[in-house]
Amino acid sequence: MSGPETAGPAFPPAIRISGLRKHYGSVHAVDGIDLEVRRGEFFGLLGPNGAGKSTLINIMAGLARADEGSVSVLGHDVVTDYRKARRALGVVPQEIVFDPFFTVREVLALQAGYFGLGGESEAWREELLSALMLVEKGDANMRSLSGGMKRRVLIAQALVHRPEVVVLDEPTAGVDVELRQLLWVFIRRLQKEGHTILLTTHYLEEAELLCDRIAIVSSGRIIALDSKENLLSRNFHQTLCITLSADSAPVPATLLAKALSVAGNRLEFRLKKGVDATMEILEELKLSGAKIADLHTQQTDLEDVFLELTRRPMS
Repeated sequence: MSGPETAGPAFPPAIRISGLRKHYGSVHAVDGIDLEVRRGEFFGLLGPNGAGKSTLINIMAGLARADEGSVSVLGHDVVTDYRKARRALGVVPQEIVFDPFFTVREVLALQAGYFGLGGESEAWREELLSALMLVEKGDANMRSLSGGMKRRVLIAQALVHRPEVVVLDEPTAGVDVELRQLLWVFIRRLQKEGHTILLTTHYLEEAELLCDRIAIVSSGRIIALDSKENLLSRNFHQTLCITLSADSAPVPATLLAKALSVAGNRLEFRLKKGVDATMEILEELKLSGAKIADLHTQQTDLEDVFLELTRRPMS
């Protein structure tokens, strides 16, 4: 598959969420979410802790029941058509949960059995072990593995039935750089083969690198949903970086107080878009006798957009 398919009666979206609500007492974990994830896309679901991401995934996987609304995976309702919805879905959980009594290969064989797969899936299971560099640990007991190795097994478990839709809930939390790189190479390969990927992560540079579209959730609601490029183009702020020469006069205390950061002779100022404070800062430096060796602005990244949106009061 070369790219995301257009949804229609013959090709429903990979994930469709309509009017979804889930309350725990007075807490609105999911508060009226409508969302469609297209087939074949790499979709990012971002938000601060407690935003409702894990609750949304639990409902999608059938581990929690919504109070209102519906969720479907490839057109299969996760409540009324649970078997087909679950068969289409592979979920890599955030928590490392494992059975200490089995080897890695036994764990994968048991997982395959849950989906009615037997010996015919053995070649794929071995391919997963190879792709995730688990071959040497295949006959090792799960309790003997490191945290990083256990997370690789969780990924293999989620993929053992070749699901068309893969949900990754903080898959690289607390793992080393090698595993992160290995995982993303493998997941990119799956997407190129036509799988749909939904990712939640606190590593915003990962989302910026990998995702086609991104939804940002806060307090159980979607507060932004757009392509990565459009989100980055919002450019709420720009950062003005100034480096002073070695023989520069001291910077006035009033100007230091306005700085985002000060490190030696380097100052950074965060300026709102549409507010031209650059000339005011340069004029103040000039009047103080400060000498500028270098001046440039930094472009907005996804972290800037995320922080700006999640700090805003909900309307």
